[in-house]
Amino acid sequence: MSELADREWRLIRDEPREGAVQMALEEVAAKTALEDDLRTVRVYSWEPSTLSLGYRQDADTVDWAYCDREGIDVTRRQTGGGGIYHDRTADISYTIVAPAAEVPSDLMDCYELFCEPILEGLERMGVDAAFASVEQASIYQPSCYLRDINPAHDVVAPAAASGDTRKISGNAQYRQRDVVIQHGSISYDRKPDHHVGVFDADLEPEIVTDRVTSVREEAGIDREDAVDTLATALGEWCTAEAGSWREDELAAADDLADRKFGADAWIRDREILEAGEQ
Repeated sequence: MSELADREWRLIRDEPREGAVQMALEEVAAKTALEDDLRTVRVYSWEPSTLSLGYRQDADTVDWAYCDREGIDVTRRQTGGGGIYHDRTADISYTIVAPAAEVPSDLMDCYELFCEPILEGLERMGVDAAFASVEQASIYQPSCYLRDINPAHDVVAPAAASGDTRKISGNAQYRQRDVVIQHGSISYDRKPDHHVGVFDADLEPEIVTDRVTSVREEAGIDREDAVDTLATALGEWCTAEAGSWREDELAAADDLADRKFGADAWIRDREILEAGEQ
């Protein structure tokens, strides 16, 4: 249980959705946190498969033909970092949304607080994981899982290994309208061909298996059990009540997905369309 447990929280065990809608729901949750005094933790997955770009990532790093051929959507996150390939089976994603006034103003302290339930969830799954203790040099900077490993927010396993740890989770956060939004991706399984195929670069799939591990490899737990374990850890961390999206929130997210996270103007150029432009 965290220091935030005396506030009102909801835990959403979300259904698979398009990547653009998943990103839009985070901004909707931010509005709910401010206007309705209701904070959100959730677990979710992506369908169809999606490449999420970092906020400042060059769209030219994407192999658009590969994504089109393989049925992989592309969106752009509000957070920085490299691109991440997500799908319904190999990726487990989460979100934490709370008013900025209630959390540490120092970025590193906030990461430490918000990653408490992520590390707890991994431990309960049987994964020996921890924040990276040392930096590792970048292999391919446009890829989240292949760029430099940062001890501030990258989680590796096994934690006890001296120099043989591999990345298992990437986490990022941003502040918007006085709200902190943190989201992250946990590698449940690996899809090396897609992890490198989505980028317009000459990369071999083997570099993914050399750099990245997974919950399945480390602990052998079923994905459904892993998702449930993470959701439970998130809920207990803030004593959240089971919840769901309201109809008005879903409608707002669909509109924002159309104007922003699913629009070429945002995905390629970080431009947000006004209502009626899409």
